Amino acid sequence: MSITFFQRAINYRNAKTLIAVGIFAILGAILVACSEEATTEEIVEQKEMVVEATAVVEEAAAEGVSKTIVDIAVEDGRFTTLVAALQAAELDSVLAGEGPFTVFAPTDDAFGKLPEGTVASLLETIPALKNILLYHVVSGNVLAADVVTLESATTLQGQTVSISVMGDVVKINDSQVIITDIQGSNGTIHVIDTVLMPTEE
Repeated sequence: MSITFFQRAINYRNAKTLIAVGIFAILGAILVACSEEATTEEIVEQKEMVVEATAVVEEAAAEGVSKTIVDIAVEDGRFTTLVAALQAAELDSVLAGEGPFTVFAPTDDAFGKLPEGTVASLLETIPALKNILLYHVVSGNVLAADVVTLESATTLQGQTVSISVMGDVVKINDSQVIITDIQGSNGTIHVIDTVLMPTEE
């Protein structure tokens, strides 16, 4: 099932494809040069271009996935409340770890939907805050194509979230997924429009 309106970040596999295409294009230029009786010096220069181009593209590809989930959230600007909560609960270092993790990340607007004073209260009640934050994290690297085939997923908090698909709309519990597949070095972020709340035990 395809979710046509989802925004997808370019991942490392795509970058590798670009590398291959670039290399083949330059190699093609070399073959043409050789066929036209290019000098040895020109052929050497062309080969050096291949090495340099490959290094540049590989560096760009590596940079694209070198940032952790936390790095991305910090730099994005739409997750300031989430980042503050992760830091308060000392989970930022966890989600900056090896993983992989899949995070259903509420935006600042999502936190803004909570009753007034809720966020401030949670920041003063760390166990409850940690419980809620872990409810947004699933172990493993679960891409959108995998999410839409599931009916539920078990979170690091221990409880499950329900997953439903209706047309182009994917929901995690009552929260809609609005952006998918933001790739980090240690997992994936799917952006959601409502904070997920675990059931009270």
